[in-house]
Amino acid sequence: MRKVKVLIADDSALMRREIKKIMESSGEIEVIGVAKDGREAVDKAKELEPDVVALDINMPVMDGLTALQYIMMESPRPVVMISSLTREGALTTYEALELGAVDFVAKPGGTISKNMDQIAAEIIFKIRAAASVNIGRAGRRKKAQPQARPRPTPARTPRVTTPASPANKIVVIGLSTGGPKSIMDVLPQLPADFGVPVIVIQHMPGSFTTSFAQRLNSNCAFPFKEAQRADIIEPNHGYLAPGDVHMTLAPRGAGKPGFMVRLSEQPAETLHKPSVDVTMESVLECYGGNIIAVLMTGMGNDGARAMAAIRKAGGRTIAESEETAVVFGMPAEAIRLGGAEFVLPVQAIASKIISLVTS
Repeated sequence: MRKVKVLIADDSALMRREIKKIMESSGEIEVIGVAKDGREAVDKAKELEPDVVALDINMPVMDGLTALQYIMMESPRPVVMISSLTREGALTTYEALELGAVDFVAKPGGTISKNMDQIAAEIIFKIRAAASVNIGRAGRRKKAQPQARPRPTPARTPRVTTPASPANKIVVIGLSTGGPKSIMDVLPQLPADFGVPVIVIQHMPGSFTTSFAQRLNSNCAFPFKEAQRADIIEPNHGYLAPGDVHMTLAPRGAGKPGFMVRLSEQPAETLHKPSVDVTMESVLECYGGNIIAVLMTGMGNDGARAMAAIRKAGGRTIAESEETAVVFGMPAEAIRLGGAEFVLPVQAIASKIISLVTS
């Protein structure tokens, strides 16, 4: 079996050694080079032609975001960012994902971490996933001259509105690798008077979901927030499943209409928290067939089982097509299980959601 060839870029010699040791312990990854700054990372990406670049964000000479832009312009290949578990680190990571990085790994102890063994399995999993990425799909963006640390300020813009839709419907979207960028091709296209709630489940640690929800809110026509325990699910509102726990829905009780958010560590044995399957199956119990379920880019099969169950119950289901999925894993499995009524490229998903909600 051919090993995944990786270039590691980090200004800390300790981090370079630790990351290399973790990767090569899998027996499936070969570190073919290391770089101590962004400029060196750009040069070695061209020279060594690795399958994946593991790129730190805070580096001298040239920072990670600038290096990423040069790599994507001069020698495009999958890039996995290395980021600290800080609010600033999370915001910078989203910029990296918008610029073309396919995924990220959060250092558990900040810029220089002594606890890298805690995320060893995640590093190996994400590097392997990145190696299977079609970089042409991951690189859907405008060509631009690289600039150091760009910080775009998204603004709310007027959108075409739709007629009022049934209040008992709900939209649920599941994503993983490549999701933070891909979801921006869908949510901003949904109108302010959408008429139904939207739940998004993105595989992401809890330290990042608050900032990600804020980013979604600034790009959507309707309010979007990180879901909290006992939140009431309301039409024309978006809810991001928080990281490190499962999000489910339950009746409000005491004769009150509607549903509320529950957060739980159970089931504990799932590969991902939050799990797309867990959330979608809970929504199915509450809404029956009045669901529009969407499964987009991601490695593995999370959400595929629930998609099949939702379609069988009369719900409408959409899987992202191989044409645009950064990693055609989760949607492919949904298709295989018969859980995809529609298979669409990412640019067609929003309009299909709107038509299914309003029909």
